[in-house]
Amino acid sequence: MIESILPPYVVSADLSEDPPEAGLFPEEEQVIENAVEKRRREFTTARLCARRAMSELGVPPAPVLPGARGEPRWPSGVVGSLTHCAGYRGAVLGRAADVTTIGIDAEPNDLLAEGVLEVISLPEERDHLRELSRRDRRVHWERLLFSAKESVYKAWFPLTGLWLDFEEARLEIDPERGAFQARLLVPGPHVNGSEVTGFSGRWLVRNGLILTAIVVPAPATLARTTPPGKLIES
Repeated sequence: MIESILPPYVVSADLSEDPPEAGLFPEEEQVIENAVEKRRREFTTARLCARRAMSELGVPPAPVLPGARGEPRWPSGVVGSLTHCAGYRGAVLGRAADVTTIGIDAEPNDLLAEGVLEVISLPEERDHLRELSRRDRRVHWERLLFSAKESVYKAWFPLTGLWLDFEEARLEIDPERGAFQARLLVPGPHVNGSEVTGFSGRWLVRNGLILTAIVVPAPATLARTTPPGKLIES
């Protein structure tokens, strides 16, 4: 499902159920050995998706172990992102020669818990959400904002190794194009000689789910295509 909001130079795999035959590498088993069953299923199926994407990319299957902040650590030469929520697990991968960073997220198209919106959003973003809600109530825009900010963080972290708080990026959602733009409110990393000042991405609402994705192309890819997700440079 997520492939519909991705550029052609990345690969993806997603599942809506947890296949009982899905397995783990021994190193991954060690990470998850004390986890509750729900966490084990999420972890295992997400890695099944990752290995299916690796196969499509022409990369041998390999363990995907979490780093210090839970970020997936990919084989050399691979860039990627994982996500999971109730009813969805997904992976998006690309070659480092083609892609600078990827961030994806999946959420139920449902209300956020009470009090969460005030924590994850800026006042101007809440004004924006109210306007969007007046136009279309089929989408839970506050949950879409949350998902897009999760994708921003997942795209940001591999470039910086630093935490990014929810209020350190300001988002604007385009309901017509199924797109969003995020302006960083803190200094960004320097990539290929330019400071990253934000990200753009795409979103999709389908089958009771919200999916968001950011794919930042490598310079050689950017030179030959106009991608759905790109760096916003000042």
